[in-house]
Amino acid sequence: MDARSHWEQVHATKDPKQVSWFRPHLERSLELIERAAPDRLASILDVGAGQSTLVDDLLGLGYENISVLEISQTALDALRERVGQPGLAVQWICGDVTETLLPEASFDVWHDRAVFHFLTEVGQRRAYVESVTRALKPGGSLIVSTFGPSGPERCSGLATMRYDASSLGSEFGDRFRLVESSLDLHETPSGAEQQFLSCWYRLS
Repeated sequence: MDARSHWEQVHATKDPKQVSWFRPHLERSLELIERAAPDRLASILDVGAGQSTLVDDLLGLGYENISVLEISQTALDALRERVGQPGLAVQWICGDVTETLLPEASFDVWHDRAVFHFLTEVGQRRAYVESVTRALKPGGSLIVSTFGPSGPERCSGLATMRYDASSLGSEFGDRFRLVESSLDLHETPSGAEQQFLSCWYRLS
């Protein structure tokens, strides 16, 4: 099963509040985005949004230039319906981040919580890095969260990669300067704990 079919099946059959990565609010992401881009006119791309509440919260904070990239049309439709009228201002994009051609130098912030660690093939990761390097404005911020060194080796039936700040930074290369990183524990709806690494980089 390819990635698109896998995630279509996940979002079509599972309660979005019961999947392991669910949080009522992505507090760490919101904190980093607000610090990276305090201007509410900043252009923000949320990669692999699923049905998270990040877009709702960004709209609630007054951000006006939001784009959402999601591989599953089912998830994107559900998210768009839930957000409702405020979502008319959002650019909704259905696509695989490793294949979708995004506009060049268009985003102040690229946000990814729990997509990059599913890219287990070198070619996938290279395509991702090329995409973010092309799509971010010079001086723009990459905010990415992956499983940390003690995170799970599998999630949603798929193998995952695990990173510390050094190994993640080596994937993105010298043009991305680390601003800060942190290791946090995420509690899943079932009560298990998963270690997440969150990193904020600036593109030179």
